[in-house]
Amino acid sequence: MARLRTFFGGPGGDGVRPGAVAAVAGVAFALWALSGFYLVQPNEQAVVTTFGSYSRSAGPGLNYHLPMPIERVEKVAVTSLNRIDIGGADGADVPEESLMLTGDENIVDLDFSVTWRVADAARYIFTIRDPEEAVKAVAESAMREVVGRSDLESILTRGRGEVQAQAAELMQQTLDSWGAGVSVVEVQIRNANPPQEVVGAFREVANAGQDAESAVNEANTYRNRVINEAKGDAARIVSAAEGYREQAVREATGEASRFNQIYAEYRAAPAVTRERLYIETMQRVLENSNKVIIDSQGATAPIILPPDVFRPRGAAPAAPQGPVATGNEAPGARNAQ
Repeated sequence: MARLRTFFGGPGGDGVRPGAVAAVAGVAFALWALSGFYLVQPNEQAVVTTFGSYSRSAGPGLNYHLPMPIERVEKVAVTSLNRIDIGGADGADVPEESLMLTGDENIVDLDFSVTWRVADAARYIFTIRDPEEAVKAVAESAMREVVGRSDLESILTRGRGEVQAQAAELMQQTLDSWGAGVSVVEVQIRNANPPQEVVGAFREVANAGQDAESAVNEANTYRNRVINEAKGDAARIVSAAEGYREQAVREATGEASRFNQIYAEYRAAPAVTRERLYIETMQRVLENSNKVIIDSQGATAPIILPPDVFRPRGAAPAAPQGPVATGNEAPGARNAQ
């Protein structure tokens, strides 16, 4: 205390020394000036305001602003993902949010989530008073509009992806028109079912549709099998016909060529050719016959023939018998059976 009195006291202990006041003021001013330094993290964006009005934005790193109350800094996480559940979460259903009217005048119980992040920190802070409530309201409105243009069956089955994409696009357009500084990352339908009161009837309809589809698939399978078999039979018949045609053509060609050759021989030696044709024809006619041709001219003794000569061709051999004797017939007789 004595030192403080000495430091602040004037000559003779009266009054305050001017140098001490200046030193205190300098230290206070230095501390006030140093309070303007601030650090922005990599996932943040800083918004600087001058007397409450937007001045500038600052990126990650060490930055400086005029100390309060001249300028203030508000940091916003711009890379962090935020999620809002609409229609209920953790098993708690909110009917006023989840029940929606479809384009075919059905009702669907739909729960979905919206993932979003801050795209522009300045707009995020100054444009919308409650950004989370604004995003939730826009998401519910956009989803109801998209569902109102879609059929119930497409929402419950293969059309979910299209509904999600259209809802996200409509949300982004609305938020951009407001200048909200929010970017919609994803819209995901977590659950989509008919209302509990009609689940049983809807399942019966779905089962009937599956049975009908199964019957159609079986009919298509049978049709394909029959068509393939018919095509196979037709191809086989066509192939056989083509083979027969080729065979007939070749045989006709061969016969014509043979005829031309015989005709050429006939023109060269008609008598010899006629004799040869006669002999070949008789050979073809009689080679399968059980007749025996005997020329009795000049014969002086009985002609003995084996019994197998008179057996029909292809029959089993008969029991051995004595030879059959034939007498001489009148001259000129040609055959005996």
